[in-house]
Amino acid sequence: MLENLTQQPPDKIIQLSGMFRADERDTKIDLGVGVYKDANGNTPIMRAVKKAEQLLWNEETTKSYTALVGDGAFHKVMADLVLGDSVSSDRLAFAHAPGGTGAIRQILELIKVASPDATVWMSDPTWPNHPAMVKGVGIPMRTYTYLNMETRTVDFDGMMEDLAQAKAGDIVILHGCCHNPTGANLNQTQWGEVADLLVAKGAVPFVDIAYQGFGDGLQEDAFGVRLLAQQCPEMLISASCSKNFGIYRERCGLVITVSKDADNTALAQGMLSSLNRLNFSFPPDHGARLVTMVLSDPELRADWEAELEEVRTGMLKLRKQLADALRAETGSDRYGFIAEHRGMFSRLGLSEEQVVKLREDHAIYMIGDSRFNVAGLNEKSIPVIAKAIVAVGG
Repeated sequence: MLENLTQQPPDKIIQLSGMFRADERDTKIDLGVGVYKDANGNTPIMRAVKKAEQLLWNEETTKSYTALVGDGAFHKVMADLVLGDSVSSDRLAFAHAPGGTGAIRQILELIKVASPDATVWMSDPTWPNHPAMVKGVGIPMRTYTYLNMETRTVDFDGMMEDLAQAKAGDIVILHGCCHNPTGANLNQTQWGEVADLLVAKGAVPFVDIAYQGFGDGLQEDAFGVRLLAQQCPEMLISASCSKNFGIYRERCGLVITVSKDADNTALAQGMLSSLNRLNFSFPPDHGARLVTMVLSDPELRADWEAELEEVRTGMLKLRKQLADALRAETGSDRYGFIAEHRGMFSRLGLSEEQVVKLREDHAIYMIGDSRFNVAGLNEKSIPVIAKAIVAVGG
């Protein structure tokens, strides 16, 4: 049987990480990996999370299962974090899943059952796992224009022109904030126009929010998802706690559905319970328990918000420093967009050949489409990177 399998292409990011580890040059710089790193290259455990773990160690009395869709207290604190008071609770159904990726997968499974004729629309470009998972589930997909390749800003006219072709019942994936891989994001006016278009077309928004708090702030980053929840009769949300709580390996994600009314909420909740049972039965609890404790305890929450703000402003500072260094090296402002983008990622606009030269000649590692991780920068490496970019013709 197994001989009938075909070799699968390697994940480009994981492959790049392997190449970086094998590189023996002590000057090597990793801008490819998709996790937050501090100035020392570490991915630390956040202070509040560590305190919550210590409390949990002393207080936890069982390792028994919670519920098929996870603990209700986790649902409640996450609904408040992501949606605030934008929608009544009787319209919300939940399912805790293994990471944001697991949440996306469960949503796609739900779409296939609930709307088998739907097409899933996604930005061009988007996170590579979006099209891979949609294809894996077997749902038709199309892309909409997103990035102006010259200005590195959102091509909003192109986006709206493409989405005008969506039909009733189609699903539109939107990055809630900190667009991956571009770093270019919708402004509040544009979010409003997107909401109006989706309502007019009868399309269903599917918001993937994985970086809340990394862009303009916890509340500001939730503007789009909350606006859509207020205006659209139905909505799908995948939320990840990997980045803003720093609990990558705990695999903590959440599905939230917004239904038209309480009756449809009950249907959605029943289906989410069934999908969890079919795919992995009970979700892992440790990460969700920590998130619940941090968000429920005023002291822990204040410490978490303070550290998250340090992370956010630190990345903004690094963005400005790299943009300034490139301005000095090039004598132009063509990389000024780096300082305007938000989140962990931006695309430099280099060719794949230039990216290879950065890796081979300068030991600087980034994804082939020139997406780089802002958190991989530091004050020492920024001048080196700026000079190298110019040296390869950037």
